[in-house]
Amino acid sequence: MSRRFLYLQLPIVLALTACAGLQAQSAKSSKDEKRPIPVVAATAKRQNMPIMVQTTGVVQAYATVAVKSQVVGQLTNVYFKEGQDVAKGDRLFEIDPRLLEANLARAIADRAKAAAQVTQAQAQVAQAEAQVTQARANVARDAAQAKNSVKQAERYNSLVTQGAVSQEQADQFRSTSEAQQATVAASQGNVGNAIAAVESAKANLKTAQAALISADAAVESAKVQLTYTAIYAPIDGRVGKLNVDRGNLVKDNDSNPLVVISQVAPIYVEFSIPQRLLPDLKKYQAQGNLRVEAIAPQDSGQPARGELVFMDSTVDATTGTMKLRASFANHKRQLTPGQFVNVKLKLTEQKDAIVVPATAVQSGQKGTFVYAIQADRTVEMRPVTTGTSLNEEIAIEKGLKEGDRVVTDGQFNLTPGALVKEKEKEKEKEQ
Repeated sequence: MSRRFLYLQLPIVLALTACAGLQAQSAKSSKDEKRPIPVVAATAKRQNMPIMVQTTGVVQAYATVAVKSQVVGQLTNVYFKEGQDVAKGDRLFEIDPRLLEANLARAIADRAKAAAQVTQAQAQVAQAEAQVTQARANVARDAAQAKNSVKQAERYNSLVTQGAVSQEQADQFRSTSEAQQATVAASQGNVGNAIAAVESAKANLKTAQAALISADAAVESAKVQLTYTAIYAPIDGRVGKLNVDRGNLVKDNDSNPLVVISQVAPIYVEFSIPQRLLPDLKKYQAQGNLRVEAIAPQDSGQPARGELVFMDSTVDATTGTMKLRASFANHKRQLTPGQFVNVKLKLTEQKDAIVVPATAVQSGQKGTFVYAIQADRTVEMRPVTTGTSLNEEIAIEKGLKEGDRVVTDGQFNLTPGALVKEKEKEKEKEQ
């Protein structure tokens, strides 16, 4: 009887033990459900939110000049170090000037010779003009003598008819008159010859003067060629690698430049935006200059600030983008040609936007939402409509109001209605 009694009691005890265990587990589960879930939270703020276009750009030099020699000669001096900043007018190179100095001296001598020939030609013109004057005076003298002899011949012919003089005397005066007229004709021919001599002398003078002008040009050309032996920086900028060392023979206008100067202050950043943004770009550009920021991906400092200066005239059909260019003062040399940078183009500014950290916004089957913390420290899954984002912040166009607390970290542990506890250190950091 006692054994049978024990066998009957054992299932009852086991059943009671199992039931007690289930009750304990249920109580523990209920206690865990009420335990707050630690999260990080932030407060929705009202502030102005810039509307930005963010993309990647490439830094380009404002101007690039390949410095070449314009004369042939030996490179005798280099006055800069590679990578050095130079100012416009700084001396960069010197080429051996001796050959060009000799060319200049020869040109000056040729010019002096040409000037002497001009002086000589001028004297010849003056002499020829004097001969013309003398020939004309001779014509006047001979004409007067011829006129007088004609009168004498006419008077003696009249006396012959009167029997006052002999025919022989009258014939002598007639012959003299004819000789005087021939002399006048000869003198007039001399005038023509003298005038022709003047014209010839003037032509010689013009030739000499042209030769002098050519000699002057040769002197100026030799002077200019000599100036090319000293090469100066044509722009402000930074010199690159020296391509020809001192002592080498350089050629004029060689395909290989001596050095390349890149103007880096100011400097350009070129980037592209999708064509769908063109209407907004044109709209806001018409309202004033658009500001642009650029910074290297790993740079933790302040971004360089500039403005949009160029918009291409066509859209690239292969990419569907429009090329833009911004100009930056670059006084601190933050930007370097060829460098890739993150670009932010500010179109306008949204006034009094509700802003939260971007990590607060989650994506679900029904769209974007945030976990908003209620007064009883439970969370509500609240749908939101997002706007522009900038610097890890995002504007909320609908769904939140200023002062709402939203969860920014720890959302994966949450369900609607869950009890949460904000981490004290994060709260202190926010304050």
